Amino acid sequence: MSELTRGWQRPSIYDVAKHAGVSHMTVSRVLNDHPNIRDSTRQRVLKAIEEMNYTRSSIARALATRRAMRIGVLVDGPVQFGPNSTLRALEAAARDVGYAISAFSIDDDDDAQLDAGVVELVTQGVDALCVIAPRASSLELLRQKSTGLPTIVIKAESDDVWHTAAVDQRSGARLAVDHLLELGHRRIAHLAGPLDWYDAREREQGWRESLTAAGLDAGEAIIGDWTSDYGYEVGKAFDSGSATAVFAANDQMALGLVHGLVDQGMRVPEDISVVGFDDVPDARHFLPPLTTVRQDFSALGELALQLVIAAIDGEDHTRHDRIAPLLVVRSSTAPAPRD
Repeated sequence: MSELTRGWQRPSIYDVAKHAGVSHMTVSRVLNDHPNIRDSTRQRVLKAIEEMNYTRSSIARALATRRAMRIGVLVDGPVQFGPNSTLRALEAAARDVGYAISAFSIDDDDDAQLDAGVVELVTQGVDALCVIAPRASSLELLRQKSTGLPTIVIKAESDDVWHTAAVDQRSGARLAVDHLLELGHRRIAHLAGPLDWYDAREREQGWRESLTAAGLDAGEAIIGDWTSDYGYEVGKAFDSGSATAVFAANDQMALGLVHGLVDQGMRVPEDISVVGFDDVPDARHFLPPLTTVRQDFSALGELALQLVIAAIDGEDHTRHDRIAPLLVVRSSTAPAPRD
């Protein structure tokens, strides 16, 4: 599919300008029938509008509101299921109301990319910034930048400066651990994500809170890296006497964990129960099908877009909205084995 006919996002006035090889102000002057425009330039701009199937009403809306109708999105850890799903949900919600998305991905091990991402998005003339699944380190760097743009952050912790939206990660973790407690488990380990990630912190805290509320000692979490390979190594070396259940901070680590446990001769869930987080599309086909916590990314995308537009419209008080997660019980959990 060519750039001119792509259907996944609507072109903005800046796209028209780029295609015509002129500035967005030149496009504005052509649309307003400004007299000091060369006829060749005018025809080139009109041709670009026609070729890009950009309706005059859309351009008129952008001009009338002085908006590009484009949102810049910084995605931390784009290969992970949660950030990727959030981005796609935000794109769908934005498309429904005439906004386009420009995304810039940040690798886990390269904070310097944040600076390049901010510069690239601001240069595109976006109306606002949205940061998806930030790590604490990358968000601290963003605080030091002064973009002048409305900014919202997809993270579970509230913020004094920015709007925030998130699935309630801590509540989701408590759903997972409380389920295991109801099954009679009293020694529940946690395979956490990297604790520089806000989501991982909240899930670890939820695990700890549920155990404390039950009068149990949580101990230390096992700190992972989100990957199934890491989960496998943990499972392969897991001490069968240390816990009767494991709450993994995402489904990929849970998948690897089950593999490792089985390879060392343990049965799931007869010997040890496993709960994941995210409910990836294949979770119901794991062996055994995985009990996990589902995040409603479609609802999160719509909520995030609402906050972005509120910020663009100048809402001066910060909002911190949360979406409730859902526990999905499958075959990877069972009553605690008797001693």
